Amino acid sequence: MADETELAWDARVKGILKAELKRKNVTYAQLVDKLAAIGVKETEPNIRNKLARGKFTAVFMIQVLRAIDVKSLHLAE
Repeated sequence: MADETELAWDARVKGILKAELKRKNVTYAQLVDKLAAIGVKETEPNIRNKLARGKFTAVFMIQVLRAIDVKSLHLAE
């Protein structure tokens, strides 16, 4: 079972990725296409589940950020 600290980090990372998708006005359906364009095969339900849980690899996060053309992230609170 995850402790509170781990859950807080999961929520933070999920929030960062969802905020970038929103900032770029990218839907999950569009993200599927953008990921496919860089050679990553994902389905919309799989993406939706990963983001809802907040559990995904750093590789997936970087793939998404690259697919939506994020050049930098500001991580300060």
